[in-house]
Amino acid sequence: MKAIIFDQFGAADVLKIGDVPEPVLRPHDLLVRTRAAGVNRADLTHRRGGYGRPDFGDSTIMGLEIAGDVIAVGEEVRGFAVGDRVMGIVGGGAYAEVSRIDYRMAMPIPASLDYVQAAAITEVFVTAHEALIHLGRLDAGETVLVHAGAGGVGGAAVQLAHALGATVFATAQASAHDLVHRLGADHAIDYEREDFAEVIARLTDGRGVDLILDFIGAPYFERNVNSLGFGGRLVQIGIMGGIENAKIPLDRLLYRHLQIIGTVMKSRTQDVKHGMSRRFKERWLSEFAEGRLAPVIDSTFPLSEAGAAQKRMEDGLNVGKIVLTT
Repeated sequence: MKAIIFDQFGAADVLKIGDVPEPVLRPHDLLVRTRAAGVNRADLTHRRGGYGRPDFGDSTIMGLEIAGDVIAVGEEVRGFAVGDRVMGIVGGGAYAEVSRIDYRMAMPIPASLDYVQAAAITEVFVTAHEALIHLGRLDAGETVLVHAGAGGVGGAAVQLAHALGATVFATAQASAHDLVHRLGADHAIDYEREDFAEVIARLTDGRGVDLILDFIGAPYFERNVNSLGFGGRLVQIGIMGGIENAKIPLDRLLYRHLQIIGTVMKSRTQDVKHGMSRRFKERWLSEFAEGRLAPVIDSTFPLSEAGAAQKRMEDGLNVGKIVLTT
């Protein structure tokens, strides 16, 4: 089969297409003819050498998110058959014509969605659901601040929070404010020209928000804590801005009874990942089927142009998901 390979770590141009063996079917696996694969920031880290030469459980090939057709079923699989259209998160191997997925991580593609849309759902929406609802315990009527609200996980989180009935604040570049409002944000904050902590204090009359979802890290940490209301929760799911000199106002943490929670899907056990996928599927899959939720697609590239797709993400040009087609 054709797959994306690279001989050395480096810039996007190290990626090339080549021939590799098809994956071997294991008892709990589906083999999937990959029709589309989502591009994620973890793929960039993989290419640069941040994970070494990893085996995330399904393949050493790059890529964590697939949509396609089942072509073979392991003997322990339940609920899936050859010919089914499926989508899901894989432990590597998405950048290939055939991939394998533990059937407990797979979910059926709603009939109303095509493969490109399906490949843009699971990584970001499962992560958003886990951070917002399972860990963050967001409830209807509460307030939430979502950083990077026009990004993949951020945009998904805005949609889910809005669907849940929360009041949503989102940071984004001014050029993306129309998008985050369409996704469901009640208030868009221009992080380049505004201090989000000052905006939150003003718009909440100093009360702060119930939940913050953050991808940035140290540069936002102190202001995040200061922007939480009594009993507020901060869920940290990224450190794109680094970890150096993170400051925590301990008095605020103590007297406001705040909680700080960190989570990274990649390092969780397989059983935990099964639960994450199951919770998302049970709560939200019907919302996609009925059109009340939808992924935001930035662009598509053929598999052979994976380097160009990753460079678009690396350069910060995408608004929504970049998807590879095979």
